[in-house]
Amino acid sequence: MTTETAPAEAATPTSTLTTVDTGTDQLLAERDGAVLILTFNRPDRMNAISTEMLGALSRTLVAANKDPEVRAVILTGNGRGFCAGLDLVDSGPGAREAAGKQVQTLFDLHDSPPTVLWNMDKPVICALNGAAAGYGMDLALLCDIRIAGESGRMAAVTAKRNLLPESGGTWLLPRLIGWGKSAELFFRGRVVGAEECKELGIVNEVVPDEDLLDTARQWAQEIAVNAPMAVQATKRMMRQGMNETYETTVDHLLVHLRVLFGMDDFKEGVSAFMERRDPEFTGR
Repeated sequence: MTTETAPAEAATPTSTLTTVDTGTDQLLAERDGAVLILTFNRPDRMNAISTEMLGALSRTLVAANKDPEVRAVILTGNGRGFCAGLDLVDSGPGAREAAGKQVQTLFDLHDSPPTVLWNMDKPVICALNGAAAGYGMDLALLCDIRIAGESGRMAAVTAKRNLLPESGGTWLLPRLIGWGKSAELFFRGRVVGAEECKELGIVNEVVPDEDLLDTARQWAQEIAVNAPMAVQATKRMMRQGMNETYETTVDHLLVHLRVLFGMDDFKEGVSAFMERRDPEFTGR
């Protein structure tokens, strides 16, 4: 049995903002200590996803998940919108026709951003600035935590384009808010504002637009000062538990717990608790 006292306020790591090369100016990346901030950067297109952005996003997320120095990721957009979905010009009939002339390969979503996001162990926070529509809404739902600015909104409008939420929205949204509300949003093609998103449970918090990124960074830094392997193992168990029985989940939890008990960070966590100080975790 574990006895806990109220934790001290998390210490904020010193900001060391550095630029990370993503291979394209359509996706910006900056490191703030242990936090990686990814920004969609096509504001003239409401950050609609291009083929170039897709590849850069996948590569950057995969690298972040493997980098022991990264403990949390923020995903946001530049300008008035988070992400307007797939660029229908870039991905439209003309693009598909041109792609059809290339060598055909088996259908594979293994390296697509939604699959990469779902399989990430590092926590991901969506800083929802403006609209997330279609593919962009799916990407927002795939984040672990969503913080919305007051102008943030979810646009479940795929039925108005003769499309569907192809990147997991039909699986994710019913698990977040239930079948009936999900059906209402998708079938009616509704656009839901930030406050209603919070009431429905789609976003965790709504803040003034000017405070959005600062709030997301604060939450990410609070995550980053915790034991990174414990946070990542918890996320992995939450993800796997969605498709496991209770007994199987408990069995897997005990396997991870045995590993965590043997780490230096466990000793540090206990020592910090006994000495009434903030722990300094190393991930080892």
